[in-house]
Amino acid sequence: MTPETMIPLAKAIVMSVGAFAPALGVGLIGSKAMEAIGRNPEAAGKIFVPMLLGMAFAEAIAIYALVVAFTL
Repeated sequence: MTPETMIPLAKAIVMSVGAFAPALGVGLIGSKAMEAIGRNPEAAGKIFVPMLLGMAFAEAIAIYALVVAFTL
């Protein structure tokens, strides 16, 4: 395979791995936060902000993967 055909394949691999891992992380963060709120509804205010921060940091990893795919 020539380098011209490898570039789209490399971009696809970067984006697939770079999107799968953060999606899994965001799902787990949201799941555990909702489970914690379900067990202790009074703690919803204390759980909500760290949940959003964790999701934002996980999504930042997906954005980094997008930047890497654009630079290839």
